[in-house]
Amino acid sequence: MKRGLEAGAVRSVLVVKPSSLGDVVHALPAVRLLKQRWPDWRIRWLINPEFAPLLEGNPDIDGVVVFPRGQFRGLAGLGRFVRWLSGMRRTGAVELALDFQGLLRSGLVSWASGARWSVGMSDSREGARWFHDEVVTVRKDEHAVERCLAVARAFDADGDVEFPLPAGSAPQGAGLEMMRNRGFVVLHPFSRGKGKSLTVRQAEVFCREMAGEPVVVAGRLEGGEALRFPENAINLLNRTTLGELMWLLRNASFTVSVDSGPMHMAAAVSGAVLGIHTWSDPRKVGPWRKDAWVWKAGQVIRCGDLGDSAGGEGRSPHDDEVAAMARFVRSQLA
Repeated sequence: MKRGLEAGAVRSVLVVKPSSLGDVVHALPAVRLLKQRWPDWRIRWLINPEFAPLLEGNPDIDGVVVFPRGQFRGLAGLGRFVRWLSGMRRTGAVELALDFQGLLRSGLVSWASGARWSVGMSDSREGARWFHDEVVTVRKDEHAVERCLAVARAFDADGDVEFPLPAGSAPQGAGLEMMRNRGFVVLHPFSRGKGKSLTVRQAEVFCREMAGEPVVVAGRLEGGEALRFPENAINLLNRTTLGELMWLLRNASFTVSVDSGPMHMAAAVSGAVLGIHTWSDPRKVGPWRKDAWVWKAGQVIRCGDLGDSAGGEGRSPHDDEVAAMARFVRSQLA
């Protein structure tokens, strides 16, 4: 990559990766390698407030710039966004902006930061590349983590892939002693992504098939508090902070999750993960670890063994296939 600035002379860096949950996780290893290669860089990360807890205690980050995206919705929000952009330069001088998001708003933010040098990726969309001084070539068929790592390698930063996620904090409340006294499985069955979620019935089927093993059902679901699961299940839907969810995923004996941010959080800390992919391509957005597992089109496959067929047309699982996933988890626990 042609250098507009000498990396060794850079001191102030802005990482632009405000969302989503899984995308922030994907960028963590690249930022870690950059900080290790260029320890004098003062790195700040621009991020949505709801995802900022992922960066707590991160030794690679010197500061956080909150991007209040929720305030920018609608016509009135457009005006607030323009005013917010005009105030970006007051957050501190920026020499280098690294746009890991690759969308119009992230390109605008990189430009508004006043950075002398803005770098993006070749898969940027929505005209973001108009705001980049230089572009790192990435392969669209690579995993999202690899695409982020390409930016680090463009700055001569390479090494082991590590995800510096926080330890999190244990959830509090009745029935949770079960989790502390023995192993438990986390089920994350619902996603905001269209066509990615299990049904409520399938979540119940999974828990029943896991009878005798504690199952923590976590995540978000409108009206989820009213659900009734078997006695071996603890319903924490809509009841955990991001830090508490991180603790659950770190301490679970096994995690089963639909394609979502929590799936990527789980795969960052353990290979004991089964990611459920309906239409998405697990080679690009599946669990990062090669020793993790995915379900796709009726098959459970280790991530390290995914072939070209894994990127093909998929479908949602049937109830009996969800029961088979539970039996698979039992076999892994054994």
